[in-house]
Amino acid sequence: MTIADSNRIDDGNCIDGKGHPPRMPLYGDPAMDVLVERALRLGAKGRALLGIVGEPGAGKSTFAEQLLEEVEQRQPGVAVTVSMDGFHLAQKVIAARGQIARKGTIETFDADGFVAFLRRTRAETEGSVWWPEFNRDLEDAVAGAIEVAAHHRLIIVDGNFLLSTQGSWGQVKSFLDEAWFLDALPEPRRERLTRRYISYGFTPQAARAKALGVDESTSVLIRSTAQRADLVLSELG
Repeated sequence: MTIADSNRIDDGNCIDGKGHPPRMPLYGDPAMDVLVERALRLGAKGRALLGIVGEPGAGKSTFAEQLLEEVEQRQPGVAVTVSMDGFHLAQKVIAARGQIARKGTIETFDADGFVAFLRRTRAETEGSVWWPEFNRDLEDAVAGAIEVAAHHRLIIVDGNFLLSTQGSWGQVKSFLDEAWFLDALPEPRRERLTRRYISYGFTPQAARAKALGVDESTSVLIRSTAQRADLVLSELG
């Protein structure tokens, strides 16, 4: 896949086109209660995979953990979170390709590996599937870091490109029972990204430049896939 390919908009209408998915507020007690019940219904009759999708800085991981916590309060041990981030290509591979500045874009992930783990997680319900996890200190993924065990019926999967139709990414949605798109407000999302990069050691200027550069082009790609979601969760309410 070329850099031009990674920047193109996926097929389909954008989030506010005609026939867009149903919307709900992202936060608030009534909204979360409804979402928890909806998630639990997915896994009521067997293992279900729930995708949480959004742009960089949309709060996918935070929301996934909040949803997990709420689900665990109602049905302990039923759910677990995993992430597409565990399928970053190795840092040395990205460096060899000259893509360090573009790390996090769609071409710097192992889409086929991610699809294979989704397939295993869907099919192998009597044993454990050990998922990789991205380690920020190492700037690399660590294999076998998260156990999806037989008792886990609701698998919450977060990632940027779960609704993409590019290449192998187009298979992802077929493994998800539902996909929820987090519709974050643009400027707060960019501010969260900037603060995140500062926490990683970037200067404020470099952090802002990254948030407004590569990440912004990635955001355009991701927003173009929102039409494929089953539910849009709006930060605006």
